[in-house]
Amino acid sequence: MRRIITVIAAAATAIAAIAAVPDTRTAIYHPGFRTLRVHQLGNVLAPPVIELGSLERVLISFDEMATEMRYMRYRLIHCDANWNPSQLVEAEYLDGFNEARIDDYAYSQATLVNYVNYQFTVPNEDMRILVSGNYLVQVYDEDHPEETLLQARFYVTERLIDIGTSITSRTDIDYNDAHQQLAVSVTPHDNKLQGWTNDITLRIMQNMRDDSEVLLARPTLIESDRATYEHQRELIFPAGNEFRRFEVVETYYPGMHVEHVGYVEPFYHATLYPDRPRAEEAYLYDQTQFGRFVVRQSGVNDSDFEADYVAVHFTLEHEPMTGGELYVTGQWTQPEFNERNRMHWDELTGTYQADIMMKMGSYNYQYLWLPAGSVRAYTAPIEGDKYETVNEYFVRIYYRPPGARYDRLAGTALAYSHQ
Repeated sequence: MRRIITVIAAAATAIAAIAAVPDTRTAIYHPGFRTLRVHQLGNVLAPPVIELGSLERVLISFDEMATEMRYMRYRLIHCDANWNPSQLVEAEYLDGFNEARIDDYAYSQATLVNYVNYQFTVPNEDMRILVSGNYLVQVYDEDHPEETLLQARFYVTERLIDIGTSITSRTDIDYNDAHQQLAVSVTPHDNKLQGWTNDITLRIMQNMRDDSEVLLARPTLIESDRATYEHQRELIFPAGNEFRRFEVVETYYPGMHVEHVGYVEPFYHATLYPDRPRAEEAYLYDQTQFGRFVVRQSGVNDSDFEADYVAVHFTLEHEPMTGGELYVTGQWTQPEFNERNRMHWDELTGTYQADIMMKMGSYNYQYLWLPAGSVRAYTAPIEGDKYETVNEYFVRIYYRPPGARYDRLAGTALAYSHQ
């Protein structure tokens, strides 16, 4: 009886925590956690999108800087197209209990920095997903279910529609200059979606940056079997620039864009070559991974728990800027804008600097300017906006007919500029 009461109490606490979700962005809340990765199982460079009813899975992996494992659990929250918790109760979007222990963990081996690596996949035998849409996975200490340690977004899609895309640098506001413009066509697979053109919304984000996301509630053109979105201001994106890259996969010699790597007690340090603004420079193509990163250390069997952490030192040669903050970002920052990845002006060197503990591997990064009071960051001040840039656009169509209580994710697509 005591066990039953404890389980009921824990479930009630978890439900209360779900109801009070203040923010549903991918984020790390506890300072002891690092290297949150969320991607399709088997493809570290694929976005966290799986098809409903398929064998596809999303892998969530992260480290805690600790010498002992922590008993943690996770839960899933179904969200609407705006990333607010939906009206569905757990039994409507999950088959199974909405809590599961994270049992797959490994202690770091032969590293100077001690950590514990945790991994789990969803859906699984204990937690089967019943409906499509946006999902938030929250990780918490099993003794404190009301306190979220970290959380991550992922997507469960259906294949109700076909999505066609085209991207041009000859936009409605400039011509082969600083922007890229999309056109999107949507075609249902059959005629079962009655009145579907009135019940769909289009969302697009550039390079998986949440702050870049745009929403279009109405198509520009509606035909009998197709809806087209084109020549709308929301479809025009700053072109940005190719991501910068560096690689720290060995402690005995510098990798790509690393000026020096060496040991300074109590761990290794990697000093990158100083970066310069590229806004006024000519465009230079570089094949990147659109902000993604890969954990990797040479000479080990499993980098998940054998790759060490190093202090990475970023330097940007630029005069001090006012009216906002400068951040170094990539998908390894989720991308968040907080003290962990904020660049600090150093009067002694006359440069912006940041020192960040990062797991060894290959990284994409860029410098973004966040104006004071804004939630949207910009590439223009430092990286520049070059129309030739190869960007990845994540396109999603949500479907919610009258009377429905949740947004179905009817289809997704990835589109690339200049490819």
